[in-house]
Amino acid sequence: MVKRIAVIDKEKCNPIACGDFLCIRMCPLNRAGKEAIVKGPDGKAQINEDIATDACQVCVNICPFGAIHMVKLPEQLTQRPVHRFGKDSFVLYNLPLPSFGTVLGIIGRNGIGKSTALKILAGALQPNLGDVGVEHTMDDLMKMYKGTEMQKFLEKIKDGEIKLAYKPQAVDVILRQAQGKVKDLLKKVDQRGKLNEVIEALDIQQIQDREMSQLSGGEQQRVAIAATVLKDANLYFFDEPASFLDITSRIKVAKLIRSLADANHAVVVIEHDLATLDYISDQLQILYGEPAVYGILSQLKQVRRGINEYLDGYLPDDNIKFRNYKIVFNKGIEKTEKQPVLFDWPELEKKFASFHIKITPGELQQGNVLTITGSNGLGKTTFLKMLAGIIKPDKGKLDSKIKIAYKPQDLAPEAGTVKEWLDRVAKHHDNGWFKQNILEKLNLQSIINNNISQLSGGELQKVYIAITLSLKAEVYAFDEPSAFIDVEDRLKVAEVIKDFMTKNDTCAIVVDHDVQFLDYIGDAMLVFKGTPGKEGVVMGPLTKKEGMNEVLKMLGITYRMDKETKRPRINKPGSQLDQEQRKKNQYYYV
Repeated sequence: MVKRIAVIDKEKCNPIACGDFLCIRMCPLNRAGKEAIVKGPDGKAQINEDIATDACQVCVNICPFGAIHMVKLPEQLTQRPVHRFGKDSFVLYNLPLPSFGTVLGIIGRNGIGKSTALKILAGALQPNLGDVGVEHTMDDLMKMYKGTEMQKFLEKIKDGEIKLAYKPQAVDVILRQAQGKVKDLLKKVDQRGKLNEVIEALDIQQIQDREMSQLSGGEQQRVAIAATVLKDANLYFFDEPASFLDITSRIKVAKLIRSLADANHAVVVIEHDLATLDYISDQLQILYGEPAVYGILSQLKQVRRGINEYLDGYLPDDNIKFRNYKIVFNKGIEKTEKQPVLFDWPELEKKFASFHIKITPGELQQGNVLTITGSNGLGKTTFLKMLAGIIKPDKGKLDSKIKIAYKPQDLAPEAGTVKEWLDRVAKHHDNGWFKQNILEKLNLQSIINNNISQLSGGELQKVYIAITLSLKAEVYAFDEPSAFIDVEDRLKVAEVIKDFMTKNDTCAIVVDHDVQFLDYIGDAMLVFKGTPGKEGVVMGPLTKKEGMNEVLKMLGITYRMDKETKRPRINKPGSQLDQEQRKKNQYYYV
């Protein structure tokens, strides 16, 4: 059994930019007459794993794009790979194990094989069992899992007893090709005769007569979920169903997906929003390893235990430590001592053709983070754009002397590399403090020489955050900074923003839909209410406790704190604790 693998990230490998295969020219084994690294048929570098050794890390260290990985696999790993994308490419070990009557949650970092695992079970990807270029059958895969529950499940797939419905991660790519109205598309796929029921559950009534090409990201996501739910299947896959959704829609989607699981139906969900994952799942599997290199699926676990083990970075049953630090939820101290006011705004009002928003006066104190949440279509982004001077209010005047750095919701990649972009915009990015506290904490140093066009959504988001923080301003405004980012990096983003405001005596405004992210980062809160697309009104600024209580009450859920990790968890509806907190009007944990 190979206990070490060598991988080259082909998207990051840039032989021309590194001076004509720097790794090949500098490899000591190559210089000794061996072919440890060669030019592959795709024009990129290729590692011969049987020749290269983990003792020599020259190529790993000198690659300016961080494209080369030489890693040791856990000693406890005994199973054969399920799939490998190429001779020196990503390797996946094990598969999710769905169970009828339950929702199986999958948690893991970006780029670690979650979507690949679902594609294999969905039949969209034929696994090669690690033999690149060899076609393996379902019988080969079943033989590998002989005597296990997975074998039984794979037999059902082979015998045609499993009908699959799959909502992929990139719904925008699929729906962009769809034509016609929303209701017409959903009618075509309604194999269960539940069109009206699903439309109501996902609050699609307002957009059912709209053309598919006119939908926002959140609307596309809800339509994709509806289309998946309406199919006549007994195994449902949902890859990141909370992405693009507002705080209200996430709970509605979670309730609908949970309702699918019964004695004849199984559900698998991949999700980065811990609160949604916790609420939606009955069982959990952790996908751990190293992004872009390898991924391993853990044994089945109870949800609370599984999430806590993931946060700890340690799997006791397997004695595997897959991360050298714990993810810790620091509740933080409620700030009672008033700090100097850095920024305030008067009553603001803006009218569009069919939308009207009114903002109550408020202020921001030095070192504080003001969070904003509420349904989409209520004017949160409009408010940020008014503060940033992009949209002019009809009523109320803002202090033009106050400089506001604004990170938009929609991310548009620039040309060139990350370093070139930072050189043009972020004048302080080569400063030692900025490198240590921003670039390194956001893990951007490893992609500093990569082309921006090749960045993942999460990487691009973090670059935008870094650039925003590099600007000289009194107020930093962030529109959905947690979008596309996995659990680990979400908390890092929160820490980076909070620390920056404290150390630089500035303040921030953050719009987001991840309740745990808001809870973690915020000092005070604005809650947007009203009628989406028609009218928006604002509650606050409120204290974090008041704001979170109002949000959770609006969502119809109560929170408790996990005793081990201190992370907030959604109470089961109707449980004793849920009922007690509702009676006391304490929806937010104490």
